[in-house]
Amino acid sequence: MAIQPEIFKSNGKLLLTGEYLVLRGALSLALPLKRQQSLEIETFEGSGHPYITWFAFAPDKIWFKTTFELPSFDIIATDDRPKSAKLQLILLTLKQLKPEFFDGTTSYRIVTRLGFEPQWGLGSSSTLIANLAKWTKTDPYTLLQLSMGGSGYDIACANASQPLFFQLKQGRPFGQPVDFHPDFSKNLFFIYRGQKKDSAHGIRDFNLLTENQNLDAAVNEISDITREAASIKDFNRFCILMNLHEDIISAILLQSKLNTLFTNFNGSLKSLGAWGGDFILAMTDKGDDYVRQYFSEKGLDTIFKYNELVK
Repeated sequence: MAIQPEIFKSNGKLLLTGEYLVLRGALSLALPLKRQQSLEIETFEGSGHPYITWFAFAPDKIWFKTTFELPSFDIIATDDRPKSAKLQLILLTLKQLKPEFFDGTTSYRIVTRLGFEPQWGLGSSSTLIANLAKWTKTDPYTLLQLSMGGSGYDIACANASQPLFFQLKQGRPFGQPVDFHPDFSKNLFFIYRGQKKDSAHGIRDFNLLTENQNLDAAVNEISDITREAASIKDFNRFCILMNLHEDIISAILLQSKLNTLFTNFNGSLKSLGAWGGDFILAMTDKGDDYVRQYFSEKGLDTIFKYNELVK
């Protein structure tokens, strides 16, 4: 007998300041997005041999589908084994935290629907973890740490209704709402670079690169930039701060800044996420048409105005 489906939703995310150094305690400015992922769960009691059938949808297509046997979580059918294995890890971790779920007496039909393309890096995993935590009344930060890892800022964004300061204090995540709705938001654009950078790999490489470095000064500088950027009214000063941020992270990662790749852009550019992929923050007062034409000529056509994405 089927039980009435339950539906949960969580926000996507972007980290405006603090990439990588958020892991070392830097104060960061995190942005919850208007685009979300939903999780719909239909439960079947007394259905004989228990299982989970899982259908994951991207905006305009099915992303992948899989079937797990319960309670073992063995994959018995899939059209994408790597994705199914990643999902399997999250579900096995969830079962460790909530053993009363997936106990082998109940079957499930689960459907997820992304409001953004999975390759954009806007939180396909974090929104899933946040939704699963809501369903099972599990601490989402614990579920994240024991399965995928990361700072947890994406989990904070998943449940936030406005931008927030995020910081790890003695390894524990803290989020605080902040009134960041700048008058110059019309001059801010997000451009997808066309290649998803794996955050876990980026974090691993960062930790290997910096394991013998003292980053306290950089952490303090980024925290100061975050505080000023969150309250600033002047667009030119905001651009200066983002350029300084780019300088600091570039020096740590030993990677080129965006202005060396887009040399004739009339404005400022800042990397977001795991450098080399995901999104760019473009800052210019030249208008929407200029931004779209400039990046279209570079082969980059996925462009959002700030207020189109951010809550």
